[in-house]
Amino acid sequence: MHINRRKFSLTAGAAMLAGFNIVRAQSDSKIVLGQSAAFTGPAAQLGIQFYQGAKVYFDQVNAQGGVGKRLIEIRNLDDGYEPDRCAENTRKLIADDVFALFGYIGTPTSLAALPLATKEKVPFIAPFTGAMGLREPFNKYAFHVRASYNDETGLIVKQLTSLGLKKIAVFYQNDAYGKAGLDGVNLALSSLGLKTVAQATVERNSVDVAVAVKTLVAAGPDAVVQISAYKSCAAFIREARKAGYGGTFYNVSFVGTQALADELGKEGAGVVVSQVMPSPYNAARPIAREFVDAVKAAGKGAQANFSSMEGYIAARLLVDGLKRAGPKLTRESLIAGLEGIGSQSLGGFSVSFSPNDHVASSFVELSMLTGDGRVRT
Repeated sequence: MHINRRKFSLTAGAAMLAGFNIVRAQSDSKIVLGQSAAFTGPAAQLGIQFYQGAKVYFDQVNAQGGVGKRLIEIRNLDDGYEPDRCAENTRKLIADDVFALFGYIGTPTSLAALPLATKEKVPFIAPFTGAMGLREPFNKYAFHVRASYNDETGLIVKQLTSLGLKKIAVFYQNDAYGKAGLDGVNLALSSLGLKTVAQATVERNSVDVAVAVKTLVAAGPDAVVQISAYKSCAAFIREARKAGYGGTFYNVSFVGTQALADELGKEGAGVVVSQVMPSPYNAARPIAREFVDAVKAAGKGAQANFSSMEGYIAARLLVDGLKRAGPKLTRESLIAGLEGIGSQSLGGFSVSFSPNDHVASSFVELSMLTGDGRVRT
């Protein structure tokens, strides 16, 4: 099934979020979650869409009386996808006594926040990142919903090499996120006795890709694996094609699939993106039907895409953990509740948490953009 792309304006998103930027102390009637994410800037759609998906589910739960008669609220702070701002926001949220941190967007920002959360023993749930640096060593307070970048890049390299495409270049963001993805590509290639033919970087929140395009196009790769956000990846694809590059482009899920499709339009045809969530565009899984129906019922604002699907599933797992935490809700009981989820299927999407494993899923599949803004899986 195909769903046409729908643009969601930053203005509308900012207006929608404005009502949630109010300091609210914990109480017996509320469960307040803290989220620092990009709601403005070149990565804004990632924060907006994840939040939208989570809110769809939390609103459903609240309409039924919440969890243990407590309503769930999210307090949002905008970090613009910058680590220093994220760290400042995290300190504020912890000082405001939010119950848990939820839905942080990005590797460099999450790496800045997790030590602060760990020090204060605040659960850090469902960061939108697959970096191994947040998963190893094991952290009692960190819970990951999505597969790792090693899982994603491993599948990408497997796909490319199975097609006989072994000259692989990497375009990556010059920070912890880009390097995490690069490490994954290198790990997968080295297991096959291969190396990248070229590497080039772009700065975070920048679309200055001229040097990277020159470097990588000159190497003549069969494919370019991209480890960055949608604005810079779109800029690279456009400029590389202008420079005569005729190979293929592969992206990891953090790029923001719908945002990338919106940026590229017709130029998106044939661009591949690895996905760590079940497709909202394919009704085969019950979770996809449930999610699309929930988005439709929510009305104006929300839209069904991979990023909002991740927010929705993350919210479902968090609520499951809250319900299992028992009537005397504490941060420690929430951790025990999440660990008690065990292995189960969320409408055809397998997840598992335990006391020794805080990574819910290793699911990865590949999707392709079409020239009319749609996504084929």
